Amino acid sequence: MKIKGLRWWVIGLIALAAIINYIDRQTLIVLWPDIAEELYPDKNADQRKEIYSWITIVFMFSYAFGQAIFGKIFDWIGTRLGFILSIGVWSIATALHALANSFASFALFRSILGISEAGNWPGASKGNAEWFPTKERAFAQGLFNSGAAIGGTIAIPLIAYLAVHFSWQTIFILVGSLGLLWLIPWIIMVKAPPKKHPWITEEERNYILKGQNESTKASSESTAEEYNPNTSKLLAHKQSWGVIISSAAIDPIWWLFVSWIPIYLFEVYGMDVKGIGLYGWVPYLGAAVGAWFGGLLAHNRLKVGWSIDKTRKMVITLGCLIMLPALLALANPGGPTTAVLIMAIILFGFQTAIGNIQTLPSDLFSGKTVGTLSGYSGMAAKLAAAGLTFFVPWLTKGGNYTPVFVIGAILATIALASVWILCPKIERLQAKN
Repeated sequence: MKIKGLRWWVIGLIALAAIINYIDRQTLIVLWPDIAEELYPDKNADQRKEIYSWITIVFMFSYAFGQAIFGKIFDWIGTRLGFILSIGVWSIATALHALANSFASFALFRSILGISEAGNWPGASKGNAEWFPTKERAFAQGLFNSGAAIGGTIAIPLIAYLAVHFSWQTIFILVGSLGLLWLIPWIIMVKAPPKKHPWITEEERNYILKGQNESTKASSESTAEEYNPNTSKLLAHKQSWGVIISSAAIDPIWWLFVSWIPIYLFEVYGMDVKGIGLYGWVPYLGAAVGAWFGGLLAHNRLKVGWSIDKTRKMVITLGCLIMLPALLALANPGGPTTAVLIMAIILFGFQTAIGNIQTLPSDLFSGKTVGTLSGYSGMAAKLAAAGLTFFVPWLTKGGNYTPVFVIGAILATIALASVWILCPKIERLQAKN
């Protein structure tokens, strides 16, 4: 049996995994304003926000180290088994949240969830590098990233709806089952990489393998000549640090909104879970459109002959420049409708830029190094996001979120500068003499 366009089925499943990933992680975030008082009746609002912050930090630290661990795991056991391990464990961890009744139990289950969910991102980067030619990678990454945004868009109204009909414990079990169901088509369809997959057409196989080395003179079959440095040599390249620093600077902006939109709407506008379900999905819609836009724009520019270097830098710059004024405008948005629309613009710019930042490892390196660098950059990104999360309760006392939005604007500037300064030319690297 042969399937035409098999690579699109594969990236579609990976995007679906990202949707499930975000539904799973958003469940606690959406439910927290309603369940916090039940869990901690002796605490005030600021104290509950601080507890939530620490639970989120535990998740982020686990997520950070999980990205480094799973970067190696995906390199060792491959994309197929890596995803089976990652999504299988995180789905079980989500369901286990139903048993949580204290900070310690929430922290434990969030830690397991963070480590396992982290595999989704280096796995996606590796899957993208395996299944797509260079000129299609940004578009494919955009499809995957749109899955994360769609997951966020779906999660908030979905969880709000479920909260009306089910207990919060039942909701965690229902959501956790989604990932286990995803494993069925993944195991059946993704039998091997494109070189050896029995269902791929010869035309598509040749198209993928030939296109993966358009930026070099090496043949796609000459794996012995690929440059796969060890960790010390990898980190000796300033381009690697450009990827790591840009990821560490830009990613906290995403997590600022992912982790705090429901809390922000609850604290600033007094919304309950129903109100959050009505308004909270809007920013993720902007993110979904941005993911598609950034991928399509890069794909279009490469198709008309732009270099990888020019394309990546243009799209990343555009995304950061969209975020900067919107982050500053959010300091005084007025009503909730204006606030969520400005957030949508910010996340549109974020997703426009991040898809191209995430393709940089596969632009600079090949083979096993892609997963490793993606893992390290992901780890740095989550550690930076955890650092910002630590200060959010202190920075936002009294419901004033202006300081964190100003910090977000500074971080967007750092991300942009690191790409331009540390990646003077984005192209496949060779061993240093």
